[in-house]
Amino acid sequence: MLDRLSSLVIALTLVAVAAIFAALAGGDVLAISILTVAGLVGAGIVYGAIPSPLPEVRDGATATPADVPLPSLLRHPDFAHWLDQEKEPLLGVADNIVSIANDAAIRLLGRHIVGADIRTAIRHPAATDWLSRIDGDAPLDTINLIDFPRPGQHWTMRIAALSGSERIVFLSDRSAIDAADRMRSDFVANASHELRTPLAAILGYVETLQDMNGEADRPTRERFLSIIRREAGRMQQLVIDLLSISRVEADRFRRPTTPVDLTAIVKTTIAQLRDSEQARAGDIVAKLGDVPQPMPGDEAQLGQLTHNIISNAMKYGRAGTAVTVELTREGQRVRLSVSDQGDGIGPDHLPRLTERFYRVDEARSRSVGGTGLGLAIVKHISERHQGQLDIHSEVGRGTRVSVTFPLLA
Repeated sequence: MLDRLSSLVIALTLVAVAAIFAALAGGDVLAISILTVAGLVGAGIVYGAIPSPLPEVRDGATATPADVPLPSLLRHPDFAHWLDQEKEPLLGVADNIVSIANDAAIRLLGRHIVGADIRTAIRHPAATDWLSRIDGDAPLDTINLIDFPRPGQHWTMRIAALSGSERIVFLSDRSAIDAADRMRSDFVANASHELRTPLAAILGYVETLQDMNGEADRPTRERFLSIIRREAGRMQQLVIDLLSISRVEADRFRRPTTPVDLTAIVKTTIAQLRDSEQARAGDIVAKLGDVPQPMPGDEAQLGQLTHNIISNAMKYGRAGTAVTVELTREGQRVRLSVSDQGDGIGPDHLPRLTERFYRVDEARSRSVGGTGLGLAIVKHISERHQGQLDIHSEVGRGTRVSVTFPLLA
């Protein structure tokens, strides 16, 4: 197909030839002028009607003229709009310079990163090394940024290549996932250790008993059997607590809706403890009142929460001192508090008391039969019931554990 310029030249040539023949034939000057003007106008119309040439296609790709720059995705207003909606930090980079960053990236790295070199904007050795080689043959893999931007945190970085030298840098926070993985691993390791210790004692004493003969060994045999029974009971309680915390975690997103009376639940739990064989059952002092405290809740779990808090106070308070259990109404909430008069807990231990298997004094905890899961269960149950757990302690004076729950409107 002829291009537009060639068509215009041909049209003008034809007009000129026609005018010359008309003049040679003795035509009127006015008619020749009119013919020439009409020819020129027609040539202009023809030139405008001929479409522009299509881009040349080479090997399946459209060839773009060298003087026409490629459009920039990073400068498109829709791209900036999408970028600001993303919660993860994202950066647009052209020629290794950060040209655009969303709010999450600015909060993480600072506002100064826009206009800075990407290799200095993300200050991490692994990122700097990788970004320095990205123009070569380096693969666009996901890079782990350990201790970034602060010690103990873990982020990942990956890059999506655009046209030309433009790229999008994605940053993702892996810190919470790593913490959950570590917690899961620690839980399995601690549970295995807690089960292995009493099991080893049981097996050792059983083997010793098998080698003993005669009535002369009867007192020793009775002592060994007592130890075996104690360790077996400890294992049983640990299994019960493991199953309890598993059930509570499975239900943590399901808010209880059944109306229950917290006063009645606490009274029932105290009666069960007083009827038990625990040495300090008579030290419980109840200040509950007779007014019902209706709240949405799971009766079994609230009973377990109450049992765990009171049992802890009985284990770690001094013998012969009061273990005070109180229920107090505070507006639209009710507070359950249990106080003991024991050795107390240092302030550095308080934030970790609800961690699984955490013990202030491991030797003492095991001697009184603690599994290290009691307060972890209390924490999960209180969270499921929208309760607020508070632990206050003074060294040498004692500890008070309290939970406040919302009441039914």
